[in-house]
Amino acid sequence: MAAPATDPAPAREPYLGIVLRAALWLALLAPFFYSTYGFANWLASRRDHVGSIVFAWEYALTPFVAWTIVPYWSINLFYGLSLLLNTTRRGVDRLAGRYLSAQIIAVACFVAFPLTATFVRPATTGLPGFLFAVLGGFDKPFNQAPSLHIALLVIIWDHWRHVLARHRLGGILRPVWHVWCFLIGASVLTTWQHHFIDIPTGALLGLFALWLFPSKGELPFWGFRLTADPKARRLAGYYALGATIALAAAAAGAFVSADFLILLWPALALAMVAFAYAGAGAKVFQKAANGSVSLASRILLLPYRLGARINVLIWTRQLAPQAQITDGVFFGRFPSAVEANRFGTVIDLAGEMERPRGVTCRWISYAMLDLVAPPHDRLERAVAAIELARRRGTVLVCCALGFQRSAAVVADWLVVTGRSHTAAQARRKLAALGRPVHLQIGLEEPGLEEPT
Repeated sequence: MAAPATDPAPAREPYLGIVLRAALWLALLAPFFYSTYGFANWLASRRDHVGSIVFAWEYALTPFVAWTIVPYWSINLFYGLSLLLNTTRRGVDRLAGRYLSAQIIAVACFVAFPLTATFVRPATTGLPGFLFAVLGGFDKPFNQAPSLHIALLVIIWDHWRHVLARHRLGGILRPVWHVWCFLIGASVLTTWQHHFIDIPTGALLGLFALWLFPSKGELPFWGFRLTADPKARRLAGYYALGATIALAAAAAGAFVSADFLILLWPALALAMVAFAYAGAGAKVFQKAANGSVSLASRILLLPYRLGARINVLIWTRQLAPQAQITDGVFFGRFPSAVEANRFGTVIDLAGEMERPRGVTCRWISYAMLDLVAPPHDRLERAVAAIELARRRGTVLVCCALGFQRSAAVVADWLVVTGRSHTAAQARRKLAALGRPVHLQIGLEEPGLEEPT
């Protein structure tokens, strides 16, 4: 097999077209922001009572620093500039999609459960006094959690760090950018605009917007079609039930302590996994071909990934991590960096796991969902990759546990390459290695069909 040809570099788009696209988006986003944000404020002001979520320590430990209204306001400048700092119109659209989704979700939260800030700001003069006066002209103390300011900051911070990396403008600019973003984030507290709970909820919203509209790759919701696989539907239901329970516990527990709101994080992670099994597929994990995942996926799905790691330890603690099949090909559980570096190539099928740090061997990822049949085209590519990689040295084919996805791909490789004549023979060869093997997820694939 010949190695796949590299895609030609995309043609450079005229910058004028990018600017016009950005201007059109700004013409939509600006009035949409002020109208919806103002509407939520007005609606909250009509209520007889608007509650608040405040930790007792905030009053003693949150200083009022008047000059931080300057970095607070600066986010408006970066909001518009970020749309202009793109190299493609698709980049403009993706960024605008993040802005728009964060705005819609935040306003929906402000309308559903408004909160009020309880700080009473002291009088200020000079430039800070002027900026506070302008802010008070349209901003009321109701739109609190999730902080839209923090959500937009996460989006803008991520966009500019990629811009700096793309144009190789590291050096002093990168740490300056991170410090300024820290000041913007801290300013929501030091200007007494928000309470602490607004920050993590706003960050979660910003990361969710980044996940919805990643800078590269497929949109997780694009082309969604409800799966016809009954097992996948059942798994989606289980994860959706888990998300619902975590969400209900967060809502009910918040009446006792705001600490319970931490359960919003696993609730969102489980909902995303439910969406994957419902039909979106492994692209929900936003895993690249080299095994890395996007920043948004890494953080949002961290509770789920921690659970997956614990599951691996429970099920494989008494098993050898890998087993050799034949001709330098091994299969097994997801490896550590030390284990991976013993092989020339790792072919990774675990969509939910991230490549460990410190890996120096060749790593190829074909992300698949656990417990369900892998997509036929991805199965074929993984099988072909084994034969190519085997010529360059030893190969490890892995998934989370090494029981199903890796076993199915290796069994198919045995049949396709003539090393086994039937699926039953491939199953016996794998089972003889002393590891649990479950090939039912692959029997419907052509390479693993039993002869009639």
